Amino acid sequence: MAIPLRYTIRNLWTRKLTTLLTAGGMALVVFVFAAVQMLDAGLQATLVSTGQDDNIVVTRRSAGTEVQSSVDRVQAAIIESQPEIAIGADGQRLVSKETVVLITLPKRGSGVATNIMTRGIGPGGLTLRPQVKLVEGRMFKPGSAEIVVGRSVAERFDGAAIGDAMRFGGRDWYVVGVFDAGGSGFDSELWGDAEQLLQAFRRQNWSAVIARLTDAGQFAAIKARLEADPRLTLDVKREQQFYAEQSEQLSNFITILGLTLSVIFSIGATIGAMITMYAAVANRTGEIGTLRALGFRRSNVLLAFLFEAALLGMVGGVVGLALAALMQFVEISTLNWQSFSELAFRFTLTPAIAAKTIVFALLMGFAGGFLPALRAARLKIVDALRAA
Repeated sequence: MAIPLRYTIRNLWTRKLTTLLTAGGMALVVFVFAAVQMLDAGLQATLVSTGQDDNIVVTRRSAGTEVQSSVDRVQAAIIESQPEIAIGADGQRLVSKETVVLITLPKRGSGVATNIMTRGIGPGGLTLRPQVKLVEGRMFKPGSAEIVVGRSVAERFDGAAIGDAMRFGGRDWYVVGVFDAGGSGFDSELWGDAEQLLQAFRRQNWSAVIARLTDAGQFAAIKARLEADPRLTLDVKREQQFYAEQSEQLSNFITILGLTLSVIFSIGATIGAMITMYAAVANRTGEIGTLRALGFRRSNVLLAFLFEAALLGMVGGVVGLALAALMQFVEISTLNWQSFSELAFRFTLTPAIAAKTIVFALLMGFAGGFLPALRAARLKIVDALRAA
């Protein structure tokens, strides 16, 4: 027969202060563990949502980022002529030949100069990004020195409000609108006319060519043809894949740092749980002897103390996860090491992260409670009753 569940709960409730302190320590570790995973998930979600599954990004081979890429006009014309490229309602190919440069803007409050990605888009640029919606002002006029700014840039940087003028590329650029890209990476960009940006920065070549496929299943065919063409030195990727790869270095850093901190902190929390459980065994030696005398087996005692430790971990896990869930309301920004530009994103809690976090908390409880539970189970009835 098993030891009643209420016995375990009663013991935790009796030692309120000890239970609270131990569960609190576990909750802090769980918070760090969950927050780091949420940070990584938010980063990847932001960049993956930047792309469309039926869009392709064509860049110079091995360029890695649009900032480092160069596609000349002849190559761009060849890309545009491919039969897999969709045709819009106006009879034009759904293609945007784009140029990407970095400028600096002062952060609001601190005044720290930060790199911002500025994208020159072609006539089809907005059509290719249905998630981008103008929320204030108007769209820039083609052929003009006008720009629109992403929501995140407008909120966090000085000089990015409608009516402000920015000086870069040897000329003044006027902010005429603010767009919302649905939390994607475009929210951290400025957009203007591609030809005007080329002229301002004295460039001849595009940074990348973005195109819509008539069918997402045609990707393999156009990729094989363009990459095998001896006239071209290009990489062809799905837009979602391209932007997901932009987070790789930062994502790896966050994951490694987060796991390292979690392991270090979890050792301390596990030791705390172990001390708590050893104290519980020492204070309840007489109870353990009585339970054994009543016919409960060693395995029953072992499982009871293990369950108590797991319950302790569960309490810490739930509290820590609840605290981490509040981080979803926080937006942070950091430097994307691959594009060298500012990127804003939010913590993102997913069911998978929640499940892993609870499992992590339970494992801490089991690890901290195993040796004390084993000690309790090994106590001899006579010795336990004598020590009472």
